[in-house]
Amino acid sequence: MRKLTVTLAFILLALAALALVPETALAPYADVAHAVLPKAIAAAAFLLLLAIIADRPRAEPARIAAEAVNLAAPVPTANQADAEVVNFLAILQEKGRLVDFLMDDITSYSDAQVGAAGRVLHEGCKAVLLEHFGIRPMREEGEGAKVTIPPGYAPDDYRLVGKISGEAPFIGTLVHHGWRAEWVKLPRLIGISADRPPAIAPAEVELG
Repeated sequence: MRKLTVTLAFILLALAALALVPETALAPYADVAHAVLPKAIAAAAFLLLLAIIADRPRAEPARIAAEAVNLAAPVPTANQADAEVVNFLAILQEKGRLVDFLMDDITSYSDAQVGAAGRVLHEGCKAVLLEHFGIRPMREEGEGAKVTIPPGYAPDDYRLVGKISGEAPFIGTLVHHGWRAEWVKLPRLIGISADRPPAIAPAEVELG
């Protein structure tokens, strides 16, 4: 394609130069030259323009596509979900000392000591749940009430116990009202390490 462009450029230059030749030098073809040269120059210029357009580098669309990919939102790493679970555990540890409580050996503690630690755990972890989840009961009825489970219910909405036969609707006694999350507002992690999940709690070291 580049050879064709160069050839057309030379032809256009030759026609332009021929148009500048005095009429006396073109006699007895001056009339024919005046009639044909403008059209030939226009045709050569048009063909040269088409050749230049066709000869443009093809890498431009690829470069634009690559830039669009680079500007797109980063794809979460394979351990993104694991890291966010560990991060939520870290929040529970920070606010309610959950990991400290569960990992500690409480067999030697008195009930009063366990109860005091449980109060701190309850207050801190409840604050975390209310901040990051919209938690509501699955059923509004009180436990022990008669409830009806409608047809087409979601399998994760109910756990049926006892004698189960036939198809919904089912009528039974509410043993536990259940819980559901209406919304979730967990912090998004950026710069997740591919080698390990984030720390639950940093080691505290007093210097000096």
